[in-house]
Amino acid sequence: MNELIKVNFDKEQPTVSARDLHEQLNIGKRFSAWFETNSKGFVEGEDFEGAYLKVQGNQYGGEQEIQDYNLSIDMAKHICLMSRTEKGRECRQYFIDLEKAWNTPEQIMARALKMADKTIEQLKTDNKALEQKIEQDKPKTIFADAVSTSHTSILIGDLAKLICQNGVQIGQKRLFEWMRQNNFLIKSGSSRNMPMQRYVEQGLFEIKESNVQNPDGSVRITKTTKVTGKGQIYFVNQFLKGNTLEKRC
Repeated sequence: MNELIKVNFDKEQPTVSARDLHEQLNIGKRFSAWFETNSKGFVEGEDFEGAYLKVQGNQYGGEQEIQDYNLSIDMAKHICLMSRTEKGRECRQYFIDLEKAWNTPEQIMARALKMADKTIEQLKTDNKALEQKIEQDKPKTIFADAVSTSHTSILIGDLAKLICQNGVQIGQKRLFEWMRQNNFLIKSGSSRNMPMQRYVEQGLFEIKESNVQNPDGSVRITKTTKVTGKGQIYFVNQFLKGNTLEKRC
């Protein structure tokens, strides 16, 4: 079908410029007065919406915006009918034929596929934004997970499990080794695996003493290294920020 007047198909329903229609109908009446008369009975936001058209403003090449309106095809057909001219009948028939083509099964399917593509692209954008937010919030989540278990002191083996739950793969043996290598725990001697005094003073560790009765009836004192709530948060975040171990979990 030859294009008699330009139709905009960018939106869900096709629209036509009121100024283009005014020009095509060869209306001698000023555009603003013509539109005011012909828009009576129509609802803005449903049948038409305001728009602005950029035109050359003066001989020096300046540009200005003039008032225009995007009309629904139904409104455009009504205006053509009201013009009672041969040109009006021609334009009205053009719009009728255009609507028939617009509502063929092929065109309906094409619009549905186009809308589906837009939806898919929007979902991709939304998912990407969600993934970025999850990544940004990960340190907060890990910190919160550590805080949730920090109300009591725990064994180093339990700390290893907590670190693993928060994203870093490590076992009890490797954690003990890491702490010795990094001088958190004493490396050798009778106090091996006991915390260094400065870290006890900093509140990262505490030493739990227990009385154990020997078979001969004597009593011995055992000492166990435990990680405080403050220490749990500290070590979880150390492993989160560091690159010393393989990240997984």
